[in-house]
Amino acid sequence: MTRILFSEPHRSGRELEYVNEALASQIWQGDGEFTKRACRWLEEYIGVPHALLTTSCTHALELAAMLLDLGDGDEVIVPSFTFSSTACAVAIRGARPVFVDVEPETFNIDPVKVEGAITPATRAIFVVHYAGVAADMEQLLRIAEAHGLVVVEDNAHSLGAYVGDRHLGTYGAFAAQSWHATKNISCGEGGALLVNDDRYFERAEILREKGTNRSRFLRGAVDRYTWVDQGSSYLPSDLLAAVLLAQMETFDEIQAKRHHVWDAYADQLAVWAANQGVRPMFVPEGLRPPAHIYYMVMPTAQDQVGLIAHLRERDIIATFHYQPLDSSTAGRRFGRTPEPCTVTEWASRRLVRLPLHANLTDSDIERVVKDVQSYRCESLAR
Repeated sequence: MTRILFSEPHRSGRELEYVNEALASQIWQGDGEFTKRACRWLEEYIGVPHALLTTSCTHALELAAMLLDLGDGDEVIVPSFTFSSTACAVAIRGARPVFVDVEPETFNIDPVKVEGAITPATRAIFVVHYAGVAADMEQLLRIAEAHGLVVVEDNAHSLGAYVGDRHLGTYGAFAAQSWHATKNISCGEGGALLVNDDRYFERAEILREKGTNRSRFLRGAVDRYTWVDQGSSYLPSDLLAAVLLAQMETFDEIQAKRHHVWDAYADQLAVWAANQGVRPMFVPEGLRPPAHIYYMVMPTAQDQVGLIAHLRERDIIATFHYQPLDSSTAGRRFGRTPEPCTVTEWASRRLVRLPLHANLTDSDIERVVKDVQSYRCESLAR
């Protein structure tokens, strides 16, 4: 029986063609034609004024932290239920990540906890849209404005996610995208910084290009370029951009396949979940997630371990998700936690993510659903 993987990159069919074009162009470094086309696609699809490809979503978040001039004595509020990159981008600048809890319904950062964690040292709020379900941006932006804070969206889960007709990634001064192999579209490793505030764009180009004004030179705005600011090498190869553009151009097709899987899980597992005391993934009315993740919340920590093992025995790879950053080794060393993050701890010990990618067939979906339905939660099995 073929193993069903948790995640698997989808090939559009044009990746090799575009890579060969990039190779033939002799422009293998960044900011070639494919980089420019991929950035234009992002700007048009998401509806942002500026998009800059980066070598990872982590580096996009680091760029945002550099643009804010974060440093010693500064604090940034982040959710404890997120990947380490969200906090690392703050800590690497010498600033302190302040961990707050998430809401139990969506596992997004809790605005009430955010407001309670603000001090005179607070400079920004890093918001994660978990599973591509929008955080409460209306409240978070209100809080940020009242306290003079900058909002940065960690949009790694959220390409193709909307509130009404508005794409996530358009709310904060900055947003960070990911093209990691587990994401809806991928070039293996990569990311992008979305810049919604024009005041930051020229400096963002400089920081991304090793602190030089090379981007202005390439546009003919200066006759030579030089070192003008801090920076690092955050520019991906045009070969990676070629792979990414091939994915971007088939994004609607990829999304249709992923939504087909997501909808099947939601529809076909609903009765089993209700009978077993399992909570299906919750999507508030008016929000449109991008079928990046389908998760279930098991009734006990033993059932999280139990379902994952039950499926693995049947050659189906499901998995847990984030472990609390506030109680992690680095979180205790670099961060501050004003209140215990009890929802984060609870979610980390109960959440199970099912396989979800565009290569899953109907027979794969049927098999996953059948084998999930064959699991009996421990509290009901006694």
